[in-house]
Amino acid sequence: MRLTLAVLSLLAISAAATAAALDAPRLTITSPEALTMKEDLGQDNAKWKFIAGRWVRRASGGRQVLAQTAETQPWAVAILEDRTFEDVDVTVRFRPISGKEDASGGIIFRARDGRNYLLARANALENNFRLYTMRDGQRRMIASATVTEPKLGEWHSIRVVAKGAKVQAYLDDALLLDHEDRTFTGGYIGLWTKADSVTEFSDLEITGSPTKNFPVTK
Repeated sequence: MRLTLAVLSLLAISAAATAAALDAPRLTITSPEALTMKEDLGQDNAKWKFIAGRWVRRASGGRQVLAQTAETQPWAVAILEDRTFEDVDVTVRFRPISGKEDASGGIIFRARDGRNYLLARANALENNFRLYTMRDGQRRMIASATVTEPKLGEWHSIRVVAKGAKVQAYLDDALLLDHEDRTFTGGYIGLWTKADSVTEFSDLEITGSPTKNFPVTK
């Protein structure tokens, strides 16, 4: 009975969060200091730090992509240790290939390192799209929306816009999450999967205001 009530409560929270997101004004990065980066994930870049997992560049559909290919518990993490951003708009395409426990892909943003960051993720095995904080390797869900599961073997997109304490997250161009969080105010961008997910990533695009001091914490 308690479990049923907890599930119903979570579904209600997800529905309310989605409705609120649909009505929210869209965040944009308007700072004159903003920079734009387009990262070709199929090309070697020494600034990528592969903290956990087996990340490889391989051919997929006539192009090179970055793929996470090994079961990694609890999650696989890659951080682009190039520039750090405060306000940021970041998009990536991902294709969940397989996974029995999980078949996910996510954007890491405002990362201090591989154990401290914010995360927006989708999972082809679950009908939810979620926002998390990660502090000292401990994950906590802070927002969730009910969705149709992304299809295995197909390309999808995740976009995150973080401006001040406001965070908005999109799945396949639909704004689904609108939340406030002050855990981290600036940091690196990265990619994420969980457990036995095999996932491909491409077309990482970042527009953001560089951090003035780093690391930046609450």
